[in-house]
Amino acid sequence: MPRKPNFKKRPTTPDSKFSSVDVALFINRMMTCGKKSLAERLFYSALDIIETKIKDKPSVDVFRKAVENVTPVVKVKARRIGGATYQVPEPVDRLKGNAIAHRWIIQSARKRSAKTFIQNLANELLEAFENKGKAIELKEHTHKMAEANKAFAHYAKSM
Repeated sequence: MPRKPNFKKRPTTPDSKFSSVDVALFINRMMTCGKKSLAERLFYSALDIIETKIKDKPSVDVFRKAVENVTPVVKVKARRIGGATYQVPEPVDRLKGNAIAHRWIIQSARKRSAKTFIQNLANELLEAFENKGKAIELKEHTHKMAEANKAFAHYAKSM
């Protein structure tokens, strides 16, 4: 049993431009060293690039669809039983899945080697929207791992 009490989750305030909590959470996860205004500027610039490339859809809808495409349904968690460690598949709830998807998109955009991070983020979001890209590969790899280890699913909540 934990020694400290559970903390209540504070509600996230929506972002100023699109009034979306999902966008605000993504910007917060992009932020490094507390520089939120820089993270906002980078994100909104990436959405402007998406807006110029896809004219028939709003850029926020492209962002939401990209996150939805990257969000995993299952994940694997290491469980130590006896002397062996098993990769046990577990379902992922919506909020945790979105957090994982945001991290994967940001991580994939940072690893790209284009001119600027804005270009990298815009390209990664566009590829995730089209079910391509590194973030989609991470999702597929996670699902393959869960499928390969589904024999250990009965260890999921045995502790």
